[in-house]
Amino acid sequence: MKKLLSYVMTALIATSAISFAAAPTEEQMMDKEKGAWQAFKDKNADTFKKFVSEEMVGVYDDGMSDMAKELADMQKWDMKSFEISNFKQTAEGPNGIAVTYVVKIEGTFNGKDVSGTYNAGSVWVKERGNWKAIFHTDMKQAAGS
Repeated sequence: MKKLLSYVMTALIATSAISFAAAPTEEQMMDKEKGAWQAFKDKNADTFKKFVSEEMVGVYDDGMSDMAKELADMQKWDMKSFEISNFKQTAEGPNGIAVTYVVKIEGTFNGKDVSGTYNAGSVWVKERGNWKAIFHTDMKQAAGS
């Protein structure tokens, strides 16, 4: 009986430790966000999928997006560079984090120059122990902002 109680207590403590594990730091989340951007810039769909959920939703000025559209649009981009700044995160319980930031992009989409400074945000959730982006949006800052 003592042995059984010992096993139960060990399992309970281990489960509690996993459940209350610290959320990723702001630096760790920025690294994940940068990883997704770099994979997109490099047109590396397999790496992009390591950062972004298959169930992702994007909201942009030209409409809604899902993973299939993101991957198709990836091929239409010629992104020369991107730079993330003003990164902030807010934890939403143990399995969700919202991030906001500014990203300066140099590049073209379908041959049209879309370089500029964008306000952006993503929502990350823990999927089977891994943090993945499930929502993303960005909008170009108005001239003079």
